[in-house]
Amino acid sequence: MSSTAVPSSSGAPGSAEASAVRRNSKRPKYSKFTQQELPACKPILTPRWVISAFMLVSIVFIPIGVASLFASRDVVEIIDRYDHECIPVANRSKELQYIQTPGPRPSCIRTLTVPKRMKQPIYVYYQLDNFYQNHRRYVKSRSDQQLRDNSSADEVSDCKPEDSTSNGSIVPCGLIAWSLFNDTYGFSINNAPLNVNKKGISWKSDREHKFGKDVYPKNFQSGGLIGGAKLDSSIPLSEQEDLIVWMRTAALPTFRKLYGKIEQDLEENQVINVTLGNNYNTYSFNGKKKLVLSTTSWLGGKNDFLGIAYLTVGGLCFFLAMAFTIVYLVKPRQLGDPSYLSWNRNPSWQ
Repeated sequence: MSSTAVPSSSGAPGSAEASAVRRNSKRPKYSKFTQQELPACKPILTPRWVISAFMLVSIVFIPIGVASLFASRDVVEIIDRYDHECIPVANRSKELQYIQTPGPRPSCIRTLTVPKRMKQPIYVYYQLDNFYQNHRRYVKSRSDQQLRDNSSADEVSDCKPEDSTSNGSIVPCGLIAWSLFNDTYGFSINNAPLNVNKKGISWKSDREHKFGKDVYPKNFQSGGLIGGAKLDSSIPLSEQEDLIVWMRTAALPTFRKLYGKIEQDLEENQVINVTLGNNYNTYSFNGKKKLVLSTTSWLGGKNDFLGIAYLTVGGLCFFLAMAFTIVYLVKPRQLGDPSYLSWNRNPSWQ
């Protein structure tokens, strides 16, 4: 006769179930970090602290805003829009047809008057409006490898449609280089030429690391449709600074790019004669072209936004500090009674 041993359930059912629960539980091991019980700073924002904080921000921000505005107002700018005025009167009803007609065009003479003494260096910019250099297909239409290294001249997979001609790969390839700005400016005062220095207008890091000293233009602007300026095939890309400046694409549709620097002072009421070559096509997309002469301050170019932003924030903080001060004086809190703190109040259900 055989007997079957039945496990006893009278040993410790509670401990067995508890151990099973511990094995199956996903609860993390207890620690003060996981349970958020570490010592922490819990500041109590009393009226005095809040008023002091707002007042401190206003004391710091308002002087910075005033200084920024004065620095911006010290910058002297001359802005001249010429895209419409530099079209002959007989062709102004068909501007696009005029600018797309091949061949030389007559120079345009513009006259600028210096409104205030301008100290050197005076920066010469061209400004384009409604030109979207940040368009995805436009931004991607370039080959950084080709620009850096002569051995990568055939790396043109990202440059379509300006990637190659029947004579081989285009260097530099892509739509950005193809659309290089090609308006020209010549300056004179009292029939004496005013020299514009075009050296050092690009970023040093771009010249040294992004554009190779052994990379030369090849088959550039040799197709059927000419997009912009041509490049000297005997000069390496690292020295063609107009191209380097243009290849650093702008983030906004209205932008300025540096054309050169005038390294002499200009006196008030002097008249500058500008001989302008109007070649760049902005008429097909309703763009605008402007010539800008500007000085700089310790804060950079003319920009009132930074000063206005500091004054706005500082003024708002000063107003809040005064408002809280008045409220605090009219109806002060009972600091001796901590019951105004939510965690010291008695629950309503007790």
